[in-house]
Amino acid sequence: MKRDELFRHGAPRGGDFVFDASVAAVFDDMIARSVPFYDEQQRMLAELVQRFARPGAAVHDLGCATATTLIRLARAFEAGEGHRLVGHDRSEPMLRQARERIEAEGLTQRIELRRADLEDPAQLQLENAGVVLCCWTLQFIRPLQREALVRRVYDALADGGALIVTEKVLSNEPELDRAFIDCYYAHKARSGYSETEIHRKREALENVLEPHRIDENRALFRRCGFEPVDTFFQWFNFAGFLCLKPVRGGRSGLA
Repeated sequence: MKRDELFRHGAPRGGDFVFDASVAAVFDDMIARSVPFYDEQQRMLAELVQRFARPGAAVHDLGCATATTLIRLARAFEAGEGHRLVGHDRSEPMLRQARERIEAEGLTQRIELRRADLEDPAQLQLENAGVVLCCWTLQFIRPLQREALVRRVYDALADGGALIVTEKVLSNEPELDRAFIDCYYAHKARSGYSETEIHRKREALENVLEPHRIDENRALFRRCGFEPVDTFFQWFNFAGFLCLKPVRGGRSGLA
């Protein structure tokens, strides 16, 4: 795994953060060091997918990046269980890294990758969807486009299916939000990032990553038809949401 030193000597391109080849090359190290409890969240995601994926249904990962989550799911499911694992991403450099990892793991027959712009939900083919993952992805979708994407997911899911979202979030209180962000930067420092690297990356992400509050995210999911909606994880300004599509007749997918 190549170490993330992109912002050590200055921001690449001197502008906004882009999921290009330079980011793709270090992304696995970047996300493992930048997302608190990353490995634990990956374990939680696998457990939730196993709980809500119907036999033979497809699991779609939106913004699959280098396929870490898909590879972990392939290991969690027995080969004969029949679950199709499909990753969608708009970054070709990320998809190239994903293909290389999938080939190295011998999982090319079990994981399919597709290039798609998530800001154009019409591009998304989510056939036979039992579970849809959106991990640290929605925050990079322009706010005006998020509802269309979530509605596309809702319409594609089978009754009782699940949308699982992990996101960076804001607090309702500005003072607490500042405290949570400071705690996050302390986490990044413990992970080996310098103050300069943290500052430069924050500037690069400023116009690219736009988090919402937990209540705003819940309201979005409910507006699109999901119920129940709840958080399954929170660490300061990071949260995980589990959103279920009701079963016709009024029952949830929890039965």
